[in-house]
Amino acid sequence: MLVGYMRVSSDNDRQTTDLQRDALLTAGVDPRHLFEEKASGARDDRPGLQQALAYVHPGDCLVVWKLDRLGRSLSHLLSIVTTLQAQGMAFRSLTEQMDTTTPPGAFLLSVFGALAQYERALTQERIRAGLEAARRRGTRGGRPKAISAEQLEAILAALHPGASKASLCRTFGVKRTTLYDALARATAQTVPLVQGGA
Repeated sequence: MLVGYMRVSSDNDRQTTDLQRDALLTAGVDPRHLFEEKASGARDDRPGLQQALAYVHPGDCLVVWKLDRLGRSLSHLLSIVTTLQAQGMAFRSLTEQMDTTTPPGAFLLSVFGALAQYERALTQERIRAGLEAARRRGTRGGRPKAISAEQLEAILAALHPGASKASLCRTFGVKRTTLYDALARATAQTVPLVQGGA
């Protein structure tokens, strides 16, 4: 059985799945086995995709109009397709003419796998090089702090007179979790000093 999955990025009227639907129906997908979604490919929570993946069974084939309709990245796409294969299901992309049941399709999948592994290795190498360059300059790599030392000092000063954390979040434009993390770090740094001086 062929199961079709369609996706457009936006919920506005200009983006429709008509082109994808026509291509999937022409490829032999029954209209009753089509799953549609209006969501960004970058999102993890795509109910339509989850429904389509839950609907396919061993011996079935999941069909998409184009590869980018399925995965948010090359590694995500490979994860879905290899999971399908491991469970005895096939995958087909009409535009790229990729069909995992054929030797060319299986070969293309292995090439994608090698590319994804190469991409991961390059990313890790760039991160290591960036951190090393930051260390040589005497700076600390990684994500910058969401609350500066000056802001934290002002927040701590405002807390003593009894300002609420919610009002501080609004005043300084920070999320509640960010504020709590900063306060927890500040407490952890001051507690040892108090104990040492006692």
